[in-house]
Amino acid sequence: MLNKMTSTERRASASLASIMSLRMLGLFMILPVFSLYTSHLQNATPLLIGFAMGVYGLTQGIFQIPFGMLSDQFGRRKIITFGLLIFIVGSIIAARTDTIQGMMIGRALQGTGAVGSTIIAMMADFTREEQRTKAMAIAGMTIGMSFALAMMLGPLFANWINIFWLAAIFGAFAIVLLFTWVPKPLAAVWHADTEPELTQFSTLLKEPELLRLNAGIFILHAVLTASFVILPLTLQQLAGLQGKQQWLLYLPTLLLAFILSIPFIILAEKHRQIKPYFLGAILTLGMAELLLWFFAHNLLLSAVGLLLFFTAFSLLEAFLPSLVSRTAPRSRKGTALGIYSCSQFLGIFVGGWISGWLYGAFGLTDVYLFCVILLGLWLAIAFNMKKPHYPQNN
Repeated sequence: MLNKMTSTERRASASLASIMSLRMLGLFMILPVFSLYTSHLQNATPLLIGFAMGVYGLTQGIFQIPFGMLSDQFGRRKIITFGLLIFIVGSIIAARTDTIQGMMIGRALQGTGAVGSTIIAMMADFTREEQRTKAMAIAGMTIGMSFALAMMLGPLFANWINIFWLAAIFGAFAIVLLFTWVPKPLAAVWHADTEPELTQFSTLLKEPELLRLNAGIFILHAVLTASFVILPLTLQQLAGLQGKQQWLLYLPTLLLAFILSIPFIILAEKHRQIKPYFLGAILTLGMAELLLWFFAHNLLLSAVGLLLFFTAFSLLEAFLPSLVSRTAPRSRKGTALGIYSCSQFLGIFVGGWISGWLYGAFGLTDVYLFCVILLGLWLAIAFNMKKPHYPQNN
C-alpha cells in the first residue's frame, strides 16, 4: 500500500494542481494575443509593450520565495488566497485600462500574486515523501496542459471576451476550489526536499551543472516571451493571418506537437539518453526560429516553424525540471527548484523587455534573430553537460 497514493493525497494533488492550472490559464491565454491587444492602447510603443508582456515575470521572480516563507508563518491557505486576490485585482486593472501604463501595473500585480511555490509546499504537506514525485509530476503535467490549452483558446476567446476578465474569473474560481476541494491539513509540516533554504543559495548558484540548467530555463522562457511579443504581429502583418483567425494555426500545430513530443520523452527516459534528445530539442528550437525569421511572409513555412517550436518547447519543458531534480542534492532540492523558478521568471521579463526594444529599434523579424543567438549560446552551454543520474534499480 505504501507505493500507492491515498485518497487524501490524490485529492490534494488534483485540487492544488487545478488551482495552479486556473492561474496559469489566466496568464498564458493572453500570450498569443497580447501584442495585438496592447498595440491599440494609449501611449503604446514596442518597448513598453514588451515590458508589459514581461513585467509579470519580474514580480513573480521577486515574490515567489517571500510568499513561501510567509506561508510557513501564517498558513498556506491564507497566503494562497491573498496571492490569488492580488492576481484578480491585477487582471481587473489590465481588463479596464486604456493605457499601456495601466497595463504594466495590471501585469505587475498579476505576477505579484506569486503563489506557485506556496501551492507546491501545500502539496508537499499532504503527501508522503515516497509519493511526492508523483504529486509534483501531476502539477508539472497540469501546467504543461494549461499552456497548450491556453495557446489554443486565447485567440479564440479573444473574439468574444477580454481575456483579462477571464483571468479574473479563473482566479475567483481557484479561490472557491481552495476552500471547497482542497483537504484541510492536520498540522503544518516542514519538508527539507521542497522548502528553500536561503543559506544554500550561494552554493547552489555556483554549482556548474545546476548553473547550466538555470541558464537553460532562463533562455527558454526569454525565447518564448520574445517570440510571442512579435509572432502575432508577423502572422498578421507579414503572413496575412488576422488575429481572429490565428487560433486556426495554433490549434493543429499544438496538438500535433503534443503528439510528436510524447514518443521522444518516452524514448529518452527508456534508453536513458536524455542528453542527446535535450541537445536535439535546443537545436530544433533554433531551426524553428530560423524558419520564422527567414519565412515570416510565408504562412505555410511559418506554420512548420511553429510546429517545430512547440514540439521542442514541450520536450525542454519536460526535461529541465526532471534534470534539476536529479542533479540537486536531495537535502537542497527545494532551494535548487526555487532558484530554477526565479531563473524562469527572470527569463520571461528579460525576453519581453529586450524583444520590445529590438522591435522598436530594428523591426519585427530581427527579434527572431535575437532568439537564434540566444539558443546558439544555450547549445554551447549545454553541450558539455553531464549525463543525468538514474536510480540503480531501473
